[in-house]
Amino acid sequence: MLKSTVAFVLASIILLSMSLAGYAQPKPTTGAFENGTDVGVVTTPGTAEYDPATKRYTLTSASENIWTNKDSFHFLWRKVSGDVSLTAEIAFLISGGNEHKKAVLMIRQSLDTDSAYADIALHGNKWAALQFRTEKSGDTREIQIHTASPQKLRILKRGDYIYAFAGYANSDSPKPTGASIKIPLQGDFYVGIGLCSHDPKTVEKASFSNVEFKTLSPSSSQPVLYSTLETVNVTNNFRRVMYVSPTHFEAPNWTHDGTAFIFNRDGKLEKLAVEGDTPAVINTGAQTNCNNDHGISPDSKWLVISDGTQPDHQSSVYVLPFEGGTPRRVTQKSPSYWHGWSPDGKTLAFVGQRDNEFDIYTIPVTGGDETRLTTAKGLDDGPEYSPDGRYIYFNSVRTGHMQIWRMNADGSDQQQVTHDERNNWFPHISPDGKWMVFVSYEPGVEGHPPNKDVELRLMSLADGKISVIATLFGGQGTMNVPSWSPDSQRVAFVSYELLYPEDVNSK
Repeated sequence: MLKSTVAFVLASIILLSMSLAGYAQPKPTTGAFENGTDVGVVTTPGTAEYDPATKRYTLTSASENIWTNKDSFHFLWRKVSGDVSLTAEIAFLISGGNEHKKAVLMIRQSLDTDSAYADIALHGNKWAALQFRTEKSGDTREIQIHTASPQKLRILKRGDYIYAFAGYANSDSPKPTGASIKIPLQGDFYVGIGLCSHDPKTVEKASFSNVEFKTLSPSSSQPVLYSTLETVNVTNNFRRVMYVSPTHFEAPNWTHDGTAFIFNRDGKLEKLAVEGDTPAVINTGAQTNCNNDHGISPDSKWLVISDGTQPDHQSSVYVLPFEGGTPRRVTQKSPSYWHGWSPDGKTLAFVGQRDNEFDIYTIPVTGGDETRLTTAKGLDDGPEYSPDGRYIYFNSVRTGHMQIWRMNADGSDQQQVTHDERNNWFPHISPDGKWMVFVSYEPGVEGHPPNKDVELRLMSLADGKISVIATLFGGQGTMNVPSWSPDSQRVAFVSYELLYPEDVNSK
């Protein structure tokens, strides 16, 4: 008995000595990350392996989803603070499986299953999206990016904004996708790579190659403005990037046949096919200083523009053929800014400044005398007809801050529609007459300036209930003009990003 005890003690001392000398079984290396864990409930524990020779991570996971108000996935992470970026080439290593399985680059407030987060997710069907939950226990939303079957992804945090980049394995650097969201993370947070099988009974496997984590220093460069044409589905709030450019463009119209968008850039109008990549300039003749107040006639034969090319450089309203041509001036007084076309095609509604007051006017599309509809002190703006032609909706500051109003088409019976502390602009009524979408600024914001955090809000005209369908960085130029899809399911708008050159061009 004594000999056995002595032998056990000696063995223990030897094992302890080996451990202290570094001979203990090492934990699997996690490379640039600190640790790995399963977030949420999983049926089979996930794994993470790192090959220093190839600098490749391999993750496995059998998990439910990264979606709704709780997540289930395997996560390899490091705890950080400040501004960061994470880049990787991603590939699924098992063919088939659920088309919604996800390999992600993620920034996450905590390891709680319902944490606020954002990720750029490559799905099993090869499309990618910026997914996000802006607050703990909130629902996940997404912005589907336009890049087809990307392989190289990047997620980047600057301040409170998180941006998604995408490209291909042989490219120098992923490019801005136009997808971004504001999520004010508090203190330390987690950044890493993750995998979800979207089927708790199936183990999926994915590789993350050429992974590069960076902490970002404050930039002394001037940011570059990126404009993104997006759509949002008003039934589920899903967003999709249609076109992105490192230039300034504004105010999309959606053509009545649903095939294209029209927007203004550099004083001209451009037309972009819904699934297209290259816009075409529309011929507007001598009018080459078009602003963001333009639209399409009910019969799709004509375009209306607001342009300041004339000698006084004040905006006036013109009409020209839909496919382009020589504009005909409609308003003789200026400044005048178009916003609405009556359903019968005979009348235009516009905003005019007369005697230092901005009010709403109508005028026959053939020209002639203008009719003043509003007389309240302060700015009235954004007039748009209801689809039945009975009403004109508009925004007015007559109560002290900007709210949505409605009046009969002849200007009578003016009634306030929204009643809140936000500043609400540019009402647009769905073609089926059931919904109104508008741009909403935070309290205290005067006018409709650019580069602000705004909401797109949706009101049911049946019961007046309002919901937020998108939050974005935008404002002026986001949704100044009618932009509904013809089936009343989606709205087109422009969001903006201010990106530093070193972030865009980083390899």
